[in-house]
Amino acid sequence: MVMTRSERQYLPAAGHDWFLPLYDPLTSLLGVDAARRQLLDQAELEARQTVLDVGCGTGTLAVLIKRLYPTVDVVGVDPDSRALHRARRKADRARVAVRFDQGYADALGYPDRRFDRVFSSMMFHHLEPPDQEGMLLEIRRVLKPGGRLELLDFEGADSPGPGGFSRLFHLHHRLQGNTPDRILTLMTRAGLDDARMLDSKRRPFGRIAFFQGRA
Repeated sequence: MVMTRSERQYLPAAGHDWFLPLYDPLTSLLGVDAARRQLLDQAELEARQTVLDVGCGTGTLAVLIKRLYPTVDVVGVDPDSRALHRARRKADRARVAVRFDQGYADALGYPDRRFDRVFSSMMFHHLEPPDQEGMLLEIRRVLKPGGRLELLDFEGADSPGPGGFSRLFHLHHRLQGNTPDRILTLMTRAGLDDARMLDSKRRPFGRIAFFQGRA
C-alpha cells in the first residue's frame, strides 16, 4: 500500500504504516541485521569518511555504522517521517550523532561529490523503475571520485521465501525484474564503474544479493 502523507508517494519501510512498530524486531529475528553487517563489511570504511544511507528507514544501519566507526560522518535520508522519528530515537539511545533528513532517493538534497560511500539496504525494490534509475543517477552525482555504492536487495521476483514475511511487506510486482542483471545494467547506465554482484544468499525472508559500484 503506497502512502501519501507527503507531496509524493512512497512505500514505507515495513510495507504498511501499521506494521512499523514490529519492523525492527521482526527483521532482526529473520536475519536482516546480519545481512546489513555483511554489507558494511564489504564497504571497507576508513576513518573520517562520509557516508549516506539512502532509504535509511528506522536507522538501524546508519546507527550501526556510527557505533562501529565513530569518526565517520553518517547521514541517513528517507521520505517517511514516522520511520525517521524512530531512527532519531534509536541514535539518541545509542548516544551516537547521526544526521537524519527527510527526502527522496531520486532527489537527494546534497552537493555533488559529497560522500565516500552510499548505502542502500533492502529498499531498492520499493521504487518504481523510473525512480530506481533516478536514484542511481543521484547516487553517482553525490559520490566522490572513487567513492562506492554498496547495495543490498532482494534477488528477483522468485526470491521471497515460502513464509508470509515477504508477502506481507512487499508487493510482488515490485520484485518483478529486480534481477541481478537488471540492477547491474542500471548501475552501469547511471555511470557507476565496475558494477558487480559480490554475493548472493538464501535467507528466511528470501534470496538477497550484494552489489557494488564505483564512481
